[in-house]
Amino acid sequence: MGKIVKYLQSNITKEIEKDGSKVTIEVYKADKGGWILEIVDEGWNSTLWDDLFMSSKEALDAGITAIDEEGIQSFIGDSKA
Repeated sequence: MGKIVKYLQSNITKEIEKDGSKVTIEVYKADKGGWILEIVDEGWNSTLWDDLFMSSKEALDAGITAIDEEGIQSFIGDSKA
């Protein structure tokens, strides 16, 4: 049986809508310290960062910057039909 890992969701969550697409930036506290960044699209496709951030704000800012620099479509997965 695998190890159970618990995460605490930050109260920092941000929806971003651009070019007719919407994603949600989610930030979680890791059980070993640091903050996890995840961007989720409307089809529940997820982009998860490998690296941890020092603060929830740093993680949120990194998500916003990534969307601005790479475009929102970079974080939109295939629709599950």
